[in-house]
Amino acid sequence: MKKQSSNRQYNFPDADLYLQCMERIKYAHRDMAQFEEYGYILERLRAFKALCDKFSALPDDEELLGDQMVTTEKKYKAAEALKSAIRSLMTRVAIKYSNRSGRYRKFGTAKMGDMTDAQLIFCGRRVVRVARQQLDFLAETGVNENVIRRVSEATRDFERAVNIQQDKVADRDISVERRVEQGNKLYDELITLCNIGKDIWAEKDPVKYENYCIYESNNDQKKARKEREKEAGKA
Repeated sequence: MKKQSSNRQYNFPDADLYLQCMERIKYAHRDMAQFEEYGYILERLRAFKALCDKFSALPDDEELLGDQMVTTEKKYKAAEALKSAIRSLMTRVAIKYSNRSGRYRKFGTAKMGDMTDAQLIFCGRRVVRVARQQLDFLAETGVNENVIRRVSEATRDFERAVNIQQDKVADRDISVERRVEQGNKLYDELITLCNIGKDIWAEKDPVKYENYCIYESNNDQKKARKEREKEAGKA
């Protein structure tokens, strides 16, 4: 059964999640004596910090996207090199045969610019195979093993570039999934820690209570600050 993709449980950037976790860990250290009354001991807090460190070390999506773009550019260059090698050979074939002849069409290079990656790879292999079959007929136009080898090597290089690019796409998908899973674990632990912290200070210290309030955006924080200032003004 195919594993279902994880969904992010939080609505703010990963960097903000990390910073919020680290800030609340600092407050929990300050209030450790009270946290222990809830069974939330120092070892658990240290494990939370270790999870944060592990999360921050994961490559972010921009980094992975950059790697993917580099391999995609290399794939495009390899594709152009292969097309160039095929065109060079087919120019020689056209000298010998009409481009409407069966012998020419046997190479299967029509609409090469519209081919998918897989189709282009198969085209390169076919060109090599058919050229070798007709080598005796094409020799007078300059088709030789060197010309054919250029197409063969370009096909191999392009196929390798396609595989590398596809691997990078898969690596990015896996990394995104892993980051979401670890981010959700952090968020769950953050919620638990903050709920304890708010319960500790709810009736005792509004400032420390505020330390454990989670805001999902800067706008939320600004609204909360305005509300506090308004209440302070009334007092």
